[in-house]
Amino acid sequence: QVQLVESGGGLVQAGGSLRLSCAASGIIFSINDMGWYRQAPGKQRELVASITRVGNTHYADSAKGRFTISRDNAKKMVYLQMSSLKPEDTAVYYCNAEIMTPLLPMSHYWGQGTQVTVSS
Repeated sequence: QVQLVESGGGLVQAGGSLRLSCAASGIIFSINDMGWYRQAPGKQRELVASITRVGNTHYADSAKGRFTISRDNAKKMVYLQMSSLKPEDTAVYYCNAEIMTPLLPMSHYWGQGTQVTVSS
């Protein structure tokens, strides 16, 4: 069974930095796109950044210039380096990955989420 487990969330002051990590585990054939989403209270889940298997990246406008997404294909991990954090970045951050297993075609999987709180 495929699992995505996030880590690295926490409480940080405005202007600070955090690095989120997400590890995929289970019997995995291949992983295509990986990404980070976030959901603030009362708001819809939104894409923060995504990265293809070969390293092409896409960022939401709110993340451009402040966040950097990267991945380690050998370790089946994706990272989100967040800098110059603002209170409006406060949200639960979710890892998402498009994964193929021996039994299932390419499907999207979600982590359980990690809380990021930015104080002013």
